[in-house]
Amino acid sequence: MNWIDVGAIEDIPLRGARKIKTALGCVAIFRTGLQEVFAASNLCPHKGGPLSEGIIHGQSVTCPLHNWVFDLNSGQAQGEDASIPTFPVAVRDGRILLDGTELAKRSAA
Repeated sequence: MNWIDVGAIEDIPLRGARKIKTALGCVAIFRTGLQEVFAASNLCPHKGGPLSEGIIHGQSVTCPLHNWVFDLNSGQAQGEDASIPTFPVAVRDGRILLDGTELAKRSAA
């Protein structure tokens, strides 16, 4: 894996998120627990809602525009035939590391 340091875990409030720009588009980093983070596309496939501005509950995020709920483990929307891309992420020594392998495969259109 090609780990990229994207910041300190303390920079994201508990049950909060931050958006980062990548060649693939914007990725949201969600902090669901003291040392638990997830990374996924920032755009809801339904209406393009900014998921980093959604409500984080458990290991899910609810889109702020139309209330679709996404599992942050799989990216699958609950009760819908839709999903968002997810990306490997880890926390080491208080730093959030995002795997840049998939992000570098293509550029944003």
